[in-house]
Parts: sequence; C-alpha cells; structure tokens
Amino acid sequence: MSIIISAPDALRQSVEAASGGQNTVLYDVAGYPSVMCVVPRFNIEDIDPALGSGAHPAFIVNGVARSEIFVGKYLASVHDNHALSLPGQDPAASINFDTADARCSIKGPGWHMMTNAEWSAVALWSWKNGTMPRGNTYFGRDYDQKYETGRRQDGAAPGDATGSARTLTGSGPVSWLHDGSPAGIADLTGNVWEWQRGLRLVDGEIQIIPDNDAAATNADHSATSALWRAILQDGTLVAPGTADTLKWDATGATGTGSPQLATAVTSQSDGSTYMFAMYKDLGAASGVTAPNLLKLLGAFPHDTTIERGRVYVRNIGERLPLRGGNWGNGGDAGVFALSLSGPRSRVDAGIGFRPAFVI
Repeated sequence: MSIIISAPDALRQSVEAASGGQNTVLYDVAGYPSVMCVVPRFNIEDIDPALGSGAHPAFIVNGVARSEIFVGKYLASVHDNHALSLPGQDPAASINFDTADARCSIKGPGWHMMTNAEWSAVALWSWKNGTMPRGNTYFGRDYDQKYETGRRQDGAAPGDATGSARTLTGSGPVSWLHDGSPAGIADLTGNVWEWQRGLRLVDGEIQIIPDNDAAATNADHSATSALWRAILQDGTLVAPGTADTLKWDATGATGTGSPQLATAVTSQSDGSTYMFAMYKDLGAASGVTAPNLLKLLGAFPHDTTIERGRVYVRNIGERLPLRGGNWGNGGDAGVFALSLSGPRSRVDAGIGFRPAFVI
C-alpha cells in the first residue's frame, strides 16, 4: 500500500496552519493519525564546521539524501498495537525494545521507531539554536525551573515524589519543546527514557547501523543482524570484532567509575555494575581519538559546556540505547542523556519510545 502524505483533510490542514507548516499529520496503513514535526535536512557545517561537512547522517537512508525526516511531535501512545503521536496522552511505557519497535513498524512503509541518528540531529540542532529543552525531570515539573509543570497522568501534584509521574504528552510549557515554540518536538528531556534504533554496545564495543539506514523499512535490528558495524578511531566502519575498534572501558574496577573511550576493554562489568558520567565529561584513554562520527551521533561530546545529561554504560553483553532521561532524573536528564546499560528485554515504567517516518 502506498503512503500519501499530501492529500488534504481538515485535521492535517488545521495542524499545518497552526504551526506554519512545521507540523503535519500522517496516517498509517490502518488510517490512524499521528502529529509529526517536519525536520528539514541540514548540513553538518551549519552546526559546527569542526565536525565535518555535508548532510547530517540522519538524512541519509540507504545512500540517498532525504530532504526531510518526520519525528513524532509526541511520545508514543498505543492504540490497537499501533504507536501514535498524539497530544494529551499517557506515554506508553513498560515496553521492551522489540515490542516498541514492532508498534512502529506495523504502521507501514516508512514508519519506524525513532533512530539514534534522528535523535542526535534534533539534539545538535537544539544546541546550535540555543533551545535545548527542559522537561519533566522532577515528578511532573522541571527540577531547576520548578514553576514549569505538566499534567501528571496519575493526577498527583507536580513535585509529589511518589507514583509514576509521567506527564501527559505535550502538556508542558514551550520550554519543553525542542525549538522553544509550540511547533516543536515535545518531551525529549525527561518524562520517560526513549528506546532508539541504530546504536548498541556488545561487550563494550560501540556498534551502529550506518547513516540513518536504521530508519529503512524492514531494517534488521536483531542481535545477529548483518547491518551492525563497529567504528575505528578515524571513523571508518568495519565488521564487529575487528581489532582496535572503539569501545567503552571503565576507569574503576569491574566496570565501575567513569566511561572511557578506548580500543580495548580492561575493566568489564559483572552484569550488575555500571559506569556513569555527565555527557560533557566523557573522555578518552591516552592516545585514543574520538572521531567526528561519534559526536554527530550524540555518543561523545562536541561541547564540554553542555549542562544537562548523564551517560550510563554496562560494557558486558548487548546493551540497547535509551535517550533523554525520565521524570526523576533531575539534571541527569537532557537531550544528550544516554543509557547503554540495559538489554533489549528491559521493561520499566520510566521507559517509552517515539514513532518517526521517512519517505
């Protein structure tokens, strides 16, 4: 079944008119609507010339540059097993990676769970434009600007440190949207951690699905997929397990302390231990260089003044990415927050996801 995104209807026309065309409504194969933010293609040098040039990887799918990507304006809610992006909903949570992924792919060609490349493009855009969003990071309110609140799904008061303090999608102020306007993407900081496609750790080795190929219809994200690639210090992509690929090692014993970019794992988690550091404080072992690719994918800091966002790592087994933080993470939540500590089977009331679309 073909996807038509330009046919006029009253809902789409009203959303596009209200947002000046920055938001639209897309319908999946079952006819269910989702409100989407249109993210136009931008070049790397427009963000920071030191990171390279050409289109950001989020806009390259199967070798073809796309003029735009569509990101769910709202965290996913689920109806009839379909992930929807709609306002005023309790975000879907307590859902593992594969189930969340399936709730997006069932929507039809072009639909997918948001990828790490897409997330990172939005985060870098917000950084460049000085609009890095705040959010539900302290039980229904922002931990710093406490007057900024959203509507809690459990009905409790903002700041009440009990219950599952998810806020209804899009119910916070404009400072909780990625561009600081009503047309922005909501709830990227806090509320619930969000599963991402296209990035993982395997026994500490950093692996990606190149460019934004993770957004392609039927892209294989299984543990044994042939799409996964490891990364060398010069940014070259190679087969997993190749010598001297980039890995997360630990500065402390048994996978504790701070994450350290390295080419070998000398301190590995025992499965319960983990390492952590603020995103801006991530560093590399002596003689190891972080390629621009990691910075473009939000996996290594390009700016050491970023205030919010913590990174958590377990360097044993397969670990799938979560981004953004949840309602209780305070300053550890943020658009550059990243957890690579849980398996794809992880389920938690503070973990959700977001649909996206690319033609």
